[in-house]
Amino acid sequence: MNNKLVNLTGLILAIALIVGCSSPSKKDKEADNMSKLPEEKITSKVNEFVEVELKADISHLSKDQKKMLSHLYDVSRIMDDLFWKEAFGEKEELLGKIKNKDLKTFVKINYGPWERLNDNKPFVKGYGEKPEGANFYPEDMTKEEFENFESEDKTSLYTLIRRDEEGNLKTVPYHEAFEKNIKKAAKKLKKAAKLAENDSFKKYLNLRAEALLNDEYLDSDMAWMDVKDNDVDFVVGPIENYEDGLYGYKAAHEAFVLLKDHDWTEKLDKFNALMPELQKSLPVAKKYKSEVPGSDSDLGVYEAVFYAGDCNAGSKTIAINLPNDERVQEKKGSRKLQLKNAMRYKFEKILKPISDELIAKDQRKYIKFDAFFENTMFHEVAHGLGIKQTINGKGTVRNALKEYYSPVEEGKADIIGLYLVKQLAEMDELDDTELKDNYVTFMASIFRSIRFGAASSHGKANMMRFNYFKETGAFTRDEETGTYKVDFDKMTEAMNTLGEKILTIQGDGDYEKAKQMVKEKGVIKEELKKDLERLSEAGIPRDIRFKQGENVLGIK
Repeated sequence: MNNKLVNLTGLILAIALIVGCSSPSKKDKEADNMSKLPEEKITSKVNEFVEVELKADISHLSKDQKKMLSHLYDVSRIMDDLFWKEAFGEKEELLGKIKNKDLKTFVKINYGPWERLNDNKPFVKGYGEKPEGANFYPEDMTKEEFENFESEDKTSLYTLIRRDEEGNLKTVPYHEAFEKNIKKAAKKLKKAAKLAENDSFKKYLNLRAEALLNDEYLDSDMAWMDVKDNDVDFVVGPIENYEDGLYGYKAAHEAFVLLKDHDWTEKLDKFNALMPELQKSLPVAKKYKSEVPGSDSDLGVYEAVFYAGDCNAGSKTIAINLPNDERVQEKKGSRKLQLKNAMRYKFEKILKPISDELIAKDQRKYIKFDAFFENTMFHEVAHGLGIKQTINGKGTVRNALKEYYSPVEEGKADIIGLYLVKQLAEMDELDDTELKDNYVTFMASIFRSIRFGAASSHGKANMMRFNYFKETGAFTRDEETGTYKVDFDKMTEAMNTLGEKILTIQGDGDYEKAKQMVKEKGVIKEELKKDLERLSEAGIPRDIRFKQGENVLGIK
């Protein structure tokens, strides 16, 4: 009897083992079904990001420069990992659970389980709403608790807010919180510096390596302003504060690897000298434009060959205006980098098809790449104009407007950028510019950008502009065709008045008016939602995603 029982028990165990080995576990089944959306819906969302290759002609680069690029790629990948920590946490805790290929791809596009171009709605099971402060602050922290927290560096761009053993708030500098990653990145940067053939670039890379190690970025930002003649450029570090939706205090890590287009850059050099004159021409009272922009600004055109971190999350940046540090901007100005290949991809694959769907037929002839390039370029120029310090003792505009600084600043750059195009055209400084091209292309670009949603700072800025234009009659919508037509005179008037409103809010450091503008106008209304749905139904991509790296560029 006992022998029979033993044999039976053994048989049961054997069967259990066989079943266990051949059948997916409960955990595996859960991993296969992590999406909150149907599988086909996730596939469709991935397909909204058309894949393009980030490549460029590197035949003119030396052997050392190509080796240097590999080191810069390595540093970029470290920045990418750091952004994951800031936006979400440990990425493998999420990616390791997901087996569905498309779901995993979509998570990577969004750097987390929240859909960036859909108001940060969660699309992975087990995750609720995205914390406003991402992973920069404790998720359970209240604004009242933060305001009462006494700390000299709590508003620093380069500190995380965490809890100590007793549950009280504390600050942790980035170089301590991410020590292992930072040390590795700094070491790679110094290796890259040894291979750099341009002295100013070599100096910048060495200073940037030190900055990563101590969170003191001023010297390296100043050095970067002098990097103008080299073939390779590199933007790296904690830079933009868009990811911090709670206060806009914290900077997120990112990196761009860039190759300079010297021919196109030469065409733009003449605009640097015009910055002080453009500042004086702004459509606002004199006291709001009393600051003199730095005269050492730089307008450059580049081919982007690698994106990492913040700039690669969701929608892709096509132009850069840096440094953000007001001290650098006041002393030297800023550098405005146009990413021509990424810009061209977006124009051809997205903007033109959108125009065919939503712009009135008789105005589609005004949709031009050169206009798109100019509008984008002067958006970045506009970031360097206006005012950085409030006129009434409230400190910097950034600190006075808090979480509303970024959407208001992006709104300023959008509208003042177009204003600058008009001014320069009237000054005969833009060759062969037809303002109608710029106006209609600007309108079409609003639809392109609005598809990114209204959750981001850029999204709110887009909607502020769209809704203001609608209220002032800057465009009309044909009910039968569902297409939009620009009224050129009214758009000029709306451009001037909206520019004045935004510049005044910034100069006054008026938090309440900034809040009101963002809350009332930074929203997508039902009619527009339906028009945007037509774009998806037509199969027009929302944005691009990149196939990038050494193999794509041809250095491996």
